[in-house]
Amino acid sequence: MNLQEPIKSIMSSDLITVSKASKMKEIENIFRTNNIHHILVVEGCKLEGMISSADYQLFKRGYTDYNTDKRIDLFRLKKWTAQQIMTTGIAKLSPDDTIRVAVEIFNENLFHAIPIVQEGKAVGIVTTYDIINHLTGNNKKVVA
Repeated sequence: MNLQEPIKSIMSSDLITVSKASKMKEIENIFRTNNIHHILVVEGCKLEGMISSADYQLFKRGYTDYNTDKRIDLFRLKKWTAQQIMTTGIAKLSPDDTIRVAVEIFNENLFHAIPIVQEGKAVGIVTTYDIINHLTGNNKKVVA
């Protein structure tokens, strides 16, 4: 339980990503089929933003209601893109930053994932789940 270890020792590097042009229907399918809570938005390998499952749920609730025709809901899922709902200006860490730095960022903020970036390229992601697993000695890796 060494908080001075580099974050690369616990980050997930098998990233599931989308581009800014990815449609919400694709993002919905990724969340549903992969049981994940965060998707990085990249162009090439450059990190552009992140979409959380909470962002997606807000999109769904904000633009659909029980009186809306299901065809209109489907149209919105096919029309809207990742760029329209992604969060930009997010905290980022380098692979060599320590786990302690990630813990401090999580402690001071209300988010649950931090992209890991090296030379501008997304190389991983660390979540509060990864930190908890590390602190409890459970080194089970999951895709964020």
